[in-house]
Amino acid sequence: MQKSNKTLRHFRDLEVYQIAFDSAMKIFNITKGFPAEEKYSITDQIRRSSRSVCSNIGEAWRKRKYQAYFKNKLTDAMSEASETQTWLDFCLACNYIDRKVYEELDNIYETVIAKLNAMEKKAESFCF
Repeated sequence: MQKSNKTLRHFRDLEVYQIAFDSAMKIFNITKGFPAEEKYSITDQIRRSSRSVCSNIGEAWRKRKYQAYFKNKLTDAMSEASETQTWLDFCLACNYIDRKVYEELDNIYETVIAKLNAMEKKAESFCF
């Protein structure tokens, strides 16, 4: 459950950040087993996009003074989450992950997107 906005002191306190970070770390560990020839394509791209979700949340948090910028960075985080889902599609199609792992991660990123969308809709409660 998300802490009330009054007790949020840092972007790391956000449940959505914690979920996104944990997911990025899962992806990092899974991709360690990908073929070497994928190092500069799928492996790098899915690691980058999953980590970018987290970094965009952090950037949004620090720009809460500017509601439009806050919303923009949340939108960027949602875009990166969707990109991660696309790379997951490729991972599944190339048989680098099984369907169970795919569905687990895809569902997590659907949750991340939904939480970020809810934050964007309530931006005024996060911004000052």
